[in-house]
Amino acid sequence: MERVITEDLLKEDLENLSLRPKYLKEYIGQTEVKEMMDIFIRAARNRNEALDHVLLYGPPGLGKTTLANIIANEIGVNIKVTSGPSIERSGDLAVILTSLEPGDILFIDEIHRLPRVVEEILYPAMEDFVIDIIVGRDTTSKSIRVDLPPFTLIGATTRFGDLTAPLRDRFGVVHKLEYYTNEELRQICERTASIFECEIHEDALEEIAMRSRGTPRITNRLFRRVRDFADVLNDGIISVDICKHALDKLNIDEIGLDSKDYAFLEGIIDHFSGGPVGLESIAASIGEEPTTIEDVYEPFLLQRGFIKRTPRGRVATEKAYKHLKKSHNMGLFE
Repeated sequence: MERVITEDLLKEDLENLSLRPKYLKEYIGQTEVKEMMDIFIRAARNRNEALDHVLLYGPPGLGKTTLANIIANEIGVNIKVTSGPSIERSGDLAVILTSLEPGDILFIDEIHRLPRVVEEILYPAMEDFVIDIIVGRDTTSKSIRVDLPPFTLIGATTRFGDLTAPLRDRFGVVHKLEYYTNEELRQICERTASIFECEIHEDALEEIAMRSRGTPRITNRLFRRVRDFADVLNDGIISVDICKHALDKLNIDEIGLDSKDYAFLEGIIDHFSGGPVGLESIAASIGEEPTTIEDVYEPFLLQRGFIKRTPRGRVATEKAYKHLKKSHNMGLFE
């Protein structure tokens, strides 16, 4: 069974694209980012210019792809969507760039995973709207410069630190997306219920919001799972009792931790006396890949203060011990 509260995109998320807002006024949360983007979009539109290149970064599931589509809708231009891993050769990128119309947006998800040779093609494209294409082989090869229409590159990444400095510096607008508050998630859940024409009680909205790990993608996913229980057990009405029953059955606790999070925290506490422990060691002890731990487990646990990263490794905090109801050496935290 797939992990319900993972921030990564699942197939079921793609099947509900209608839940995504289309304009800034419909977009809940990220208030400062919205205000800044509204100004930049209006300025570019008034000058009839392409919007400056935009970099969006932060944990998965916070709305980077949604925001990219909203920007395209607000400006009134087309958007082409791709991802770093899918662009394997410089020729692949050249085909995409030469197909753009003036003012169009190219959205590259996971831009930190672009191959270096492909990334270098982007530099002149972003700065001067030109690309150099090599045709022929060996002694007969030559470089042809191709002019591009003014366009906007929107890059999205969950690993800002993995971007090379030359690429980062070419983005004129850089925004970090933050985890959402419970109130913002409650509003998102209420909007989703309205779209699905589903009756949901106020305290059920709060319950889903509290267990959504600050992530709208998870809010919508939990709503759909809870709605299934409501349809079968409560005539389609989502009450707080139905909500708690469904989420408890899914092993999601009151703050959004699931069995995988518990295994991770218990691994540090039980196997390594609370840490510090190296990433490779904890990964081996719980049977997960180190990159999965870094990208999926740790961001939320760090944000909620359950673990710390130290030069010597990961450490479980006093808050983690208390949440898991485990005893610890009191002097360790004093």
